[in-house]
Amino acid sequence: MEKVVIIRYSEIHLKGKNRGYFERVFTVNLERALKGLRHELHRTSGRYLVEKFDEARFDEIMERVLRVFGVHSCSEGLLVSSDLDGIFAAAKLVAPQSGTFKVETHRADKKYPLNSMEISAAIGGRLLSENANLKVDVHAPEARVCIDIRENGRALVFGSSLPGAGGMPVGTAGTGLLLLSGGIDSPVAGYMMAKRGMTVEPLHFHSYPYTNEGAKEKVKELAALLSRYTLVGRLRTVNVAHIQEEIHKKCAADLNVTLLRRFMFRIATRIAERMGAQCLITGESLGQVASQTMEGLTSSNAVTSLPVLRPLIGFDKEEIIERARKIGTYDTSVLPYEDCCTVFLPEHPAIKPKLSYIEEEEAKLDVDALIEDAMGTFEFIEL
Repeated sequence: MEKVVIIRYSEIHLKGKNRGYFERVFTVNLERALKGLRHELHRTSGRYLVEKFDEARFDEIMERVLRVFGVHSCSEGLLVSSDLDGIFAAAKLVAPQSGTFKVETHRADKKYPLNSMEISAAIGGRLLSENANLKVDVHAPEARVCIDIRENGRALVFGSSLPGAGGMPVGTAGTGLLLLSGGIDSPVAGYMMAKRGMTVEPLHFHSYPYTNEGAKEKVKELAALLSRYTLVGRLRTVNVAHIQEEIHKKCAADLNVTLLRRFMFRIATRIAERMGAQCLITGESLGQVASQTMEGLTSSNAVTSLPVLRPLIGFDKEEIIERARKIGTYDTSVLPYEDCCTVFLPEHPAIKPKLSYIEEEEAKLDVDALIEDAMGTFEFIEL
């Protein structure tokens, strides 16, 4: 009898003839998540088993696995021989000491001499005969004893299951470049795109010396927290302070943020194309701030040839905060450090600027030279 972690995958089972590809990527991601922990990972007909691990690290293993996108659920289980005596020995450990219960059996091995109902009845009867404090309730049991008869002469016995992260394995849906600020929204946006299988690479724009090193460290921490889900342990940064200075000196004050966003999109597009990313990802939500009106979003879109994915576009702030808390980024996001968008922030930013007005003001700047200078500040940080 061996203690194991039973992993079931989510949408992968819908992939038909392409399922093998998704399973291979899923396996790689599980191994990456468990890196540094002693274990063996085995796949068996729609299930994955983590075996031969240090039981003292069991909680950590479960925590890491449950964050992997593509995981539907996990259970702590016992791996035993598939004879009834072996199954019963494990079932006694899984069953409650009192109250109502139900035995549920899945029989992957169709050559097994008993069918699912017969196995459940046999094990349930033996549990009842040994413990007078137990009662069977097949409709609303307080506990379940689950039996999974595998094809290789082994069986899995387990109780409850914990829900996983769901979604698709990271790395099966292309690569996107995430504009990661120090705020609440962008980490959630990155999480949501990674959940759909996208490899999410973060890029941060900063305004040192107007923003301090604490602000940069905050974003590094956010990137590290996000990497638990995205499995990407690196961060790219670019300094845009000189761009903001030029905008502040030469352009209408109400367009400070709008013009900065256009520069960010141009620089992000150049970096994305250089690294092979197929889209940009932002944490923008329609109407949340002045630069996130339809006119503001259209202005940013106009300077990039890449698709811009905005997974939070229809969310309100409370919904975003709720998700940030759930994924563990909220407490870091609200640390009191400024990001670049708060530098030279106008008192009355333009809400619905016409594109012609934006382009007229932007013509006062040497756009290409400013972008080249910004690219010279590019940093690649391993987390």
